[in-house]
Amino acid sequence: MLRIAMLSYHTCPLATLGGKDTGGMNVYVRDLTCELGRQGIHVDVFTRSQDEHVPHVLHDLGFGNRVVHIPAGPEEPKSKSDIAKYIPEFAEGVRKFAAEKGIHYDVIHSHYWMSGLAAEILSDAWGGIPIVHMFHTLGEMKNRVARSEDEKAGEDRLNGERQVLGRANRIVVATLAELTQLRFLYRAEARKMTVIPPGVDTSHFYPIPADEAKQYIGLKPENRMVLFVGRIEPLKGIDTLIQAMSCLDLQDMHRPVHLAIIGGDVDVSPEEMTDEMTRLQKLCDDLCMGGMVVFLGKRGQDTLPYYYSAAEVVVMPSLYESFGLVALEAMACGTPVIASEVGGLGYLVQNGITGYTIPDSEPDALCDKLSWLLGDAVLRNKMGNSAAEYATNYAWNKIASQIIDVYKEVAVKTPGLPV
Repeated sequence: MLRIAMLSYHTCPLATLGGKDTGGMNVYVRDLTCELGRQGIHVDVFTRSQDEHVPHVLHDLGFGNRVVHIPAGPEEPKSKSDIAKYIPEFAEGVRKFAAEKGIHYDVIHSHYWMSGLAAEILSDAWGGIPIVHMFHTLGEMKNRVARSEDEKAGEDRLNGERQVLGRANRIVVATLAELTQLRFLYRAEARKMTVIPPGVDTSHFYPIPADEAKQYIGLKPENRMVLFVGRIEPLKGIDTLIQAMSCLDLQDMHRPVHLAIIGGDVDVSPEEMTDEMTRLQKLCDDLCMGGMVVFLGKRGQDTLPYYYSAAEVVVMPSLYESFGLVALEAMACGTPVIASEVGGLGYLVQNGITGYTIPDSEPDALCDKLSWLLGDAVLRNKMGNSAAEYATNYAWNKIASQIIDVYKEVAVKTPGLPV
């Protein structure tokens, strides 16, 4: 049986979604680990401990697989820029755990560049066992869409990404777009890269009758909802969506339509609120949106299928997405998606079939597509049905099998390591 050391240094796969550093990567690591367990693969997920009161070892992912919280620096939430210096301490904690348990891992699967640096330290300590790495997002791409210096990735990240590219045995990329970005911006070797998209849990994300979904989340049957799900940060393009909603001709909508935004912290004082949340709420005030926009804050993964199913359309107006897992989840729930034609979204959303792709940062174009979908129930149903059918191609059992093939291949190519 293969044994995998999964590294998710800066964020725990069990964390509530919608926070500053919680999103698609958390879902990916959690769901992949569960499916690997289903297929007989042993996985230990190692993450930095952020709360001394949480047990360091949890079995919440089932199948004997563990989430191991390794103390590295203060056991409290810290920004990504603050925790890079604790990577060696984290790697040593992982090494000690494996030694105490008497475990030999066959492959290290690291996520995001900081985990990749920890993987390098561990591979050296464990006799050169192979590293499979996923970046999830790229610093160079973030810099290309940044609107200010504060939004840009620092040199530590860019240098770290290049170091990981040089050391990893295999890089798993979500789309051909990401492969092209790595080759063009980082001069990465094509032979190291394998395109495997993220998956979706189709036993959890599936179409729920709209009336039942609305009742669950507290909407009236006549309420109409446009939905955004994601982190509250500038590159998500939420301002474009708010501007587009303000341009809608509500006379053509027959019933009132509101925008629900899931993500971020809303139950905090104005002083504690993030700059982006403050900016977006001021934008709503400036546009006289009134109650048309509702900031819901974080929501548990268990409730998301109800929100997706209750929505008439899900919008991803991002400036950059390596894949766009929210779009896939929404489609699995039978909801059409309007998304910026950037990164993975341009591959995932089939324009005119499962939704629409549009240029980023163009509220007028987004408003047009919203008007079409909101004004045509037949079109929405047709696209929603196509979306649900298309999403089955990404069921986790299919995706995890491809990941396992990569594990076996790199393990075989590393001398002295059993499969």
